[in-house]
Amino acid sequence: MGTLLIHGGRVLRPDMTVVDADVLVDREAGDIVAVGPELSGDETLDADGGLVIPGLVNAHTHVAMTLLRGHADDKPLDRWLREDIWPVEAALEPADIEAGAELGALEMIRSGTTAFADMYFEIDRTAAVVERAGLRARLGHGAISAGKAEAAARADVEESIEMARRLDGAADGRISTAVMPHSLTTVTPDLLSLAAEGAADAGVPVHYHANETADEVDPIVEKRGRRPLLWARDLGLCRESDFLAHGVHLDGDEIDLLAETGTGVVHCPASNMKLASGMAPIQRLLDAGVTVGLGTDGAASNNDLDLFDELRDAAMLGKLAAGDASAVAAPDAVRMATAGGAEVLGIDAGRIEPGAAADLAVVDLDAPHLTPDHDLVSHLAYAVGGSDVRHTVCDGRVLMRDREVLTLDAEAVMARAERRARDLVARAD
Repeated sequence: MGTLLIHGGRVLRPDMTVVDADVLVDREAGDIVAVGPELSGDETLDADGGLVIPGLVNAHTHVAMTLLRGHADDKPLDRWLREDIWPVEAALEPADIEAGAELGALEMIRSGTTAFADMYFEIDRTAAVVERAGLRARLGHGAISAGKAEAAARADVEESIEMARRLDGAADGRISTAVMPHSLTTVTPDLLSLAAEGAADAGVPVHYHANETADEVDPIVEKRGRRPLLWARDLGLCRESDFLAHGVHLDGDEIDLLAETGTGVVHCPASNMKLASGMAPIQRLLDAGVTVGLGTDGAASNNDLDLFDELRDAAMLGKLAAGDASAVAAPDAVRMATAGGAEVLGIDAGRIEPGAAADLAVVDLDAPHLTPDHDLVSHLAYAVGGSDVRHTVCDGRVLMRDREVLTLDAEAVMARAERRARDLVARAD
């Protein structure tokens, strides 16, 4: 077997301790073979002075929305969507989505993210980007019934199911899929049930937005007489493999339901703050045993895909929400960005130990803002930024070496995205 040795650094172990060790990777299988001192391999990646960590997992985003970064800011969610985002998205062309996805992939590789979940349109184009960029992803077509005739809305959900069936296992297994109805308020009940049935038949999860704002929760309670997730369960959602985004406005019964069913939650603190959606009860979710991952949401509401920024936001906002400085401690936040996100997406990654996927990043510690190194887990949560990542490895393949992305032409990607973004906004106007 061809092997890759990540040599000379320190390694973050699954229990959040740090040891001096090498990491040996089987490049063909894409797995970690061994972690320990004085290992040898066919090719060496220098980690001297660095910390080897699991590749970060961006468990909820709309990656092609990099084209809308900075296009529409400082509005609440409903107005932002209806006045600014949906009108521009109506003018999207497949080439726009590919250019935006490629820009997002470049940004994630450069900031140590190796896996992501994406809900958007023209998923074939995003899948093509994932394949050539070398990343790992769970993809799904975002289906919406709001504003559509009944037949068109049903066709949209059926497209989400068909895409999930067709693309699952693509890119040599690095692509998995999900059926992705947009949310509990933008998709009709019968189509939410259809999505759940289609996903069960295809053997894939359902992913959707839920309880993001009070304006989404209150109408369901008033009309259905039940909290949103309890109602969603009646429609066939909230299964063990399913995962929802945001979960800002959850009550105790809903948290208990998530813990009982094993449904995952993806916390998007930056987007929640920017859109004034609220503060998710993350410490309560963790205490209840709910699996929690981190997501950036789209770059239009964040405005970047750097998951280290999200890590810091999650830890800080978690303390504010709980009124407790010990809430969402540094190890918990790091876990959410790695093993938690991997578990939410159902991928065997997010930890550095033999048998796990060789999805890794090397953080360069030689910087003033990372000195002294009293506690490297604390640094990961509160001080490290995406620009501190030296190398990125996914599935045993080096995607970035010494800050140079090897799988994408960075200058060409940025130029193409800039051009497509300007043309898109001009068409929408």
